[in-house]
This record gives sequence, C-alpha cells and structure tokens, in this order.
Amino acid sequence: MSIKRYGAEKAGAGGQRLPFARAVEADGWLHVSGQVAMQDGEIISGGIVEQSHKAIENLIAILHEAGYGVEHVVRCGVWLDDPRDFWSFNKIYQGYFGEHPPARACVQASMMVDCKVEIDCIAYKPKA
Repeated sequence: MSIKRYGAEKAGAGGQRLPFARAVEADGWLHVSGQVAMQDGEIISGGIVEQSHKAIENLIAILHEAGYGVEHVVRCGVWLDDPRDFWSFNKIYQGYFGEHPPARACVQASMMVDCKVEIDCIAYKPKA
C-alpha cells in the first residue's frame, strides 16, 4: 500500500508551515484535514454563511486535487464555534452534499483560529 500526502508544503495563517498534510490518501481512502474559511493564509471576514461556504469550498478543492468528488465522501466532522449557527450551517452544507449525504458528526468547540466553522472528511474511491 502506498501513501500519498497532499499539501504538506503549504503554509497556514501568518505564512507558518503547517505540521500536517491537507490530505492523505492510502488504499483508496482520502482523509482531508480540517478546513476553515481561510484564503491566502487569513480567515475571511463574514458570518457563518460566508465562512461555511469558504470552508466547504476549501474541502472540495482538496478532494478535486486528489481526484475525488463529494460523491466519494463517506463521513464529515464539523465543529461550530456557536451552536446557534447549526441550522444556518446545515442549509449551506445541504447545498453541497444534499444529493450524496455522508455520515456526519457536528459539535460545538472552541476554535484554534478565529473562525466560526471547521470541517474535515473521509472519502473513499476504489482503485482501478
């Protein structure tokens, strides 16, 4: 079994090199690290709607980079800063995953960066 890492050379907030890969692929499984509403190394401004779109778009960009799509996602983990954002987040989330809903956990958590939402996923695509 081979292991491929995506984005281990990328920088995070403040241009610091991150000590983890954005995603790791092994034997058809892709584990995507938690994505936040980051653009050019900084968290975008805006509320839960804007940040949810950006975090999910960042996640999908990594899926596509690795040759996967939302139809391959089997599980997502979601962390919300404010539990009152749950229904607003769900509306945005359904717009991306509605036709292919994966299993999901969603919890409230204090964030390590100043964001409103973080999302990770595990995807699977059989190797040809």
